[in-house]
Amino acid sequence: MSPRSTRCLLAGAAVGLVLALAACTADAPGQDSTKVTVGLVASLSGPYQAVGEDTRDGFALYLDTHGHALGGHPVDVVTADEGDGDAAALAAAKQLAQRDDVMALTGVTNAETVTALLPILRARGAALISSNAQPALSDTSTIWGTSFLPDEPGRAVANYVRANVDGPVWAMAADNQSGRADTSGFVTAFASAGGRLANPSQEPLYTSGTTSYLPFLTQAKASGARAVYAYFAGADAVTFVQQYAQSDARDLPLFGAGPLTEGTVLAQEGRAALGVRTVLNYAPDLDNPTNRAFVDAWRAKHNSPPTAYAMASWDAALLLDKALAAAADTSAQAVAKAVASLGQIDSPRGTWQFSTNHSPVQKWYLRRVQPDGRTLTNSLVQDLEILGT
Repeated sequence: MSPRSTRCLLAGAAVGLVLALAACTADAPGQDSTKVTVGLVASLSGPYQAVGEDTRDGFALYLDTHGHALGGHPVDVVTADEGDGDAAALAAAKQLAQRDDVMALTGVTNAETVTALLPILRARGAALISSNAQPALSDTSTIWGTSFLPDEPGRAVANYVRANVDGPVWAMAADNQSGRADTSGFVTAFASAGGRLANPSQEPLYTSGTTSYLPFLTQAKASGARAVYAYFAGADAVTFVQQYAQSDARDLPLFGAGPLTEGTVLAQEGRAALGVRTVLNYAPDLDNPTNRAFVDAWRAKHNSPPTAYAMASWDAALLLDKALAAAADTSAQAVAKAVASLGQIDSPRGTWQFSTNHSPVQKWYLRRVQPDGRTLTNSLVQDLEILGT
């Protein structure tokens, strides 16, 4: 048996027939030998390290299961750690974006990093396939996102909360760009549906520089709220959920955007997170063939359910794979042009396509934290709305 046949059989045993066939096809004779370089920017240190690691690993998994090639070309992935977006980390990311051999950039954890990189990429005519951060921008000519716009989780769940909570809702969030955008999306859609906030002056509470949420949660309970909607991510999410379970508000249903219980933060939150309901564009138990293959591949390598961060980075690799196959050549400009012409994407989250502002038109899902053996998981409750314009 040839080495190539052995690799294909092992891939089939590990991750299932669908991905094995893809890997073998990508490794077929006649593959274009022109190597391409992709730059991957992610937070591999600092408070969002877990997000950055899933971003890196989701992209790597796609390559592992597709012959380490994109569009028939062998790939060299060069990584820059954006950390928490400080000056030194941004300098490393900018240096990567300026490299002439970098065909396209992907990843990116922080919205501020996107803002810093786009002028460099526009000057080169190169694409940013952002698999996490995608701030609202007036000029999206160089950026395509595989995640979502920052106000969409809150918008997607607002009608559900209005229909299922009998009374006002307390809204609070981290005082950062993502927290303000998401909570603003929730409040606007919730009010349009006839909902009312329990917060004073009908304004959400934005917390800044705190590690104690108990006084705020005491206020939430005293306000007469019948539920809480919150946006926190990373270490802040762990602290918030654990303190919520200890607070006066613990008997109020807790809703939030997906990062509240996504990935490694859920394991750190432990049983304090049981029953928390979140909204996101992905749940690991979605029942479609593409997701089943993706989950099998991820579990085989990481022994855990995949996250939305990993899924979005997998999709970024998929986009580049399709774009390179369709591009006239491997230049940054040709690949960016090919990305713009892509149609529907067969993703683990379900089929989606780009909107006019280069963000996904996609379905949103309500999840609930439940036990899964000895671990916890964000289990699918129901489909919500389709958003994207």
